[in-house]
Amino acid sequence: MSPLSLAEPPRAAVVDLGSNSVRLVVFEGRGRNPTAIFNEKAVLRLGRGLHQTGRLNDDGVEQALTVLRRYHALARAMHADPFDILATAAVRDAANGPAFVRQVGAALPGVGVRVLTGEQEAHYSAAGLLCGIPAADGILADIGGGSMELVQLVAGEVRAARTLPLGVLRLSDSAGGDPVRARAIAEEALESVPWLSEGIGRDLYLVGGAWRALARIHMEQTGYPLAIVHHYTLDREEARDLSGVIGSANRRALERMPGISRRRVDDMPFAAVVLRRLLRATGARRVVFSANGLREGWFMELVPEAVRAEAPLLAAGQEMALRYGRSPSLPPALFEWTAPLFSDESPEAVRLREAACWLSDIGSHDHPEYRAQQAFFRVLRAPGVALDHHARAFLALTLALRYEAEPDMGFLDTARMLLDFASLRRAEILGTGLRLAYTLSGGTAELLAGTRLLRGQGRLTLVLQEGSGVFAGDSVTRRLDRLAQAAGLEASTHVTVGPGGEFGLT
Repeated sequence: MSPLSLAEPPRAAVVDLGSNSVRLVVFEGRGRNPTAIFNEKAVLRLGRGLHQTGRLNDDGVEQALTVLRRYHALARAMHADPFDILATAAVRDAANGPAFVRQVGAALPGVGVRVLTGEQEAHYSAAGLLCGIPAADGILADIGGGSMELVQLVAGEVRAARTLPLGVLRLSDSAGGDPVRARAIAEEALESVPWLSEGIGRDLYLVGGAWRALARIHMEQTGYPLAIVHHYTLDREEARDLSGVIGSANRRALERMPGISRRRVDDMPFAAVVLRRLLRATGARRVVFSANGLREGWFMELVPEAVRAEAPLLAAGQEMALRYGRSPSLPPALFEWTAPLFSDESPEAVRLREAACWLSDIGSHDHPEYRAQQAFFRVLRAPGVALDHHARAFLALTLALRYEAEPDMGFLDTARMLLDFASLRRAEILGTGLRLAYTLSGGTAELLAGTRLLRGQGRLTLVLQEGSGVFAGDSVTRRLDRLAQAAGLEASTHVTVGPGGEFGLT
């Protein structure tokens, strides 16, 4: 079959036309976890000087028209439909914003520009965050160049939203480039939002490029082992210290900091000032950075409601299983088969175990010598919204051990640094158990059905059904012993006479 005859998954493109930058993202498919296959940004600073002039920056306008023509051409070449341009604070607040929209319409016939209200911008940001963290509880702050959107979230539900003129460009302009003056401006603006105080003891979710730049600085300073900002988390004091250092640093000191983007140097003190005031106003217990926001929220409107209702972690596992695995019928059987390995599981542990079962065959098409490494890094570094850093590390380590990586192998260091002892032990048990299951079944649900694990009285028993095509050879015995040792149990094997025999007893 010619590759050209293969069905092409649907694509959709959105342009986020902000006060500081303009970005094109092309998404592929209509799955629960947005898959971005193309992402390009141009820093135009369209809103620079807006506070003083009330107008869009003239140089930024000319550049924007050129960039938008390119983005439209790219989207058409990629067969992306729909193609939407979403304009935010700078365009909606500028006196020449309507004229700019007309210019875009003339340059790109048939393409409209949606100028979002602050409330609409907040709605999209919240939808993007909830896409990856459905039960988010606390305050969302999406900072851009011209505005900052605030959303109150209670167990995944939007309760209130406000937009404030605290984007990094606008705040810098309002304060005359002085971070000290910016503190008073930010504090006064935040005092106008009474429900911020309801964030005490909850999470503060940060969306926006300036926040992500702060996270990268902290990751570099602390030697964090995973270069993924999405779901990066700081406790309250760490966030206060970071914002204090960045907010009081001069330009020369900022330029010398590891991890800082040169394009963000001027923005960082003002982002830090707003973060410190947010921490004070909300009383948040920790900060969670999100790479998802307006663009992902826009994409989720295209996703069928039934798909949106899926659990993102399990959906991610199932998508990868369908792409890389061999049998979609085996993971549910593995989920039941591995249950006796754990005497007590939290709901989160159950979800991780189920996701691991779905992911457990993603190395089946890789070279045998590299399956453990490939599976490990495929999960640890996977794009998408579903995996926080703990889940990435746990699932990656579990899969590496499922493919017989030794626990002390160097490439596993990242997972070991991110997991506590209890999680490391669970990953070892689950990974070793999955390895035994595949040895017994050859990756088929039919053969796995002829086996069962029983746990009790300090013993782990592998029950084999006679005549089912499975038997306790050397490799099975060796892997059972290793599994029992990992679980702190004694190993034994029992053969039943058939489906009506002892196999059904516990």
